[in-house]
Amino acid sequence: MALIRKRRLTEQQQRRIQKQHQTRQEEIDTSSDLEGLVVQHYGRQLEVQALSTPDEHPLKPIVAAGEPEPFWKPIEVGSVWRCHTRTNLEALVTGDRVKWQADPNTGLGIITAIHPRQSLLTRPDRYHKVKPVAANVSLIVIVFASFPEVAPSLIDRYLVACADADIPALLVLNKSDLIQENDPILTLMQEYQALGYEVMQTQSNGDLTELAKRLAGETVAFVGQSGVGKSSLINAMVPDAAQKTNIISENSALGQHTTTSTRLIAFGEGAALIDSPGIREFGLWHLDLAKVQHGFPEIENLLGHCQFRNCTHKHEKQCALRQAAESSEILQRRLDSYLRLIDEITEAQQKN
Repeated sequence: MALIRKRRLTEQQQRRIQKQHQTRQEEIDTSSDLEGLVVQHYGRQLEVQALSTPDEHPLKPIVAAGEPEPFWKPIEVGSVWRCHTRTNLEALVTGDRVKWQADPNTGLGIITAIHPRQSLLTRPDRYHKVKPVAANVSLIVIVFASFPEVAPSLIDRYLVACADADIPALLVLNKSDLIQENDPILTLMQEYQALGYEVMQTQSNGDLTELAKRLAGETVAFVGQSGVGKSSLINAMVPDAAQKTNIISENSALGQHTTTSTRLIAFGEGAALIDSPGIREFGLWHLDLAKVQHGFPEIENLLGHCQFRNCTHKHEKQCALRQAAESSEILQRRLDSYLRLIDEITEAQQKN
């Protein structure tokens, strides 16, 4: 059997193909573009909520007597459309503000442009690539509970991600009515509050007026371990959200993943809630050391005060960080979390 080799394109041919592709993209008439908001992602397709209507709405086809009624979807503010994107656009995520066009005859649309983002929350995926999670987020709510067992190191990772994205964080201790008076999780919450982070408590099936008031006017991303009650909180504040919930696995004591794609839910006037898939681990290997340090402000302030410039902060006697931990100026567990992250990033950089 003859071996058929794949023909390699010359640089000139590649440039010509790229130019032809760009010309086809530019031929799309953008005069009828509408304003839209990406509310959910489905692989190569996205759901876009219409934020405006055309100056001249397309006319519905006139049907002769006896002919079947054709499909027709009117373009209305608030209506949601399944859309493709122009191939020259960057990857879009939930929360993106976009320009798009609608086809009432099919109920489908095409996204033609993206507005500049105010913020972008990212995380690395299983293939060690940085994956965008949500755009234009103004507040990140980190939800935790006593069951499943809280992982302070995971909370620290979320806080580093918040600092890197320059998005404020709110720590919410959920199911607080189910914890005992001397539960260590209360101490944990107080420690974060002492560090300057905003904290709040919510109860199972309790009054969420205070939380809803805090979230008013914000585009909020909910993050946290699976099973801590993120979707339940959203359902309680937005009853028609219909977010799926599940019980805690008795075998693993871990939450079951119930949210499978990042979804934006309208919340009052000018506000939105984003429920992201449950994350049990939050890798930060893609960040540099300076960004990790910025996520631990109490430790960042002490850097450069050790006796040795190349201090590892693990065994040196004249280490400013170790001395601060011994004198309770900083928390030992926060120092351990910081050093663990530094080791992970250093190891990842050495592999690359």
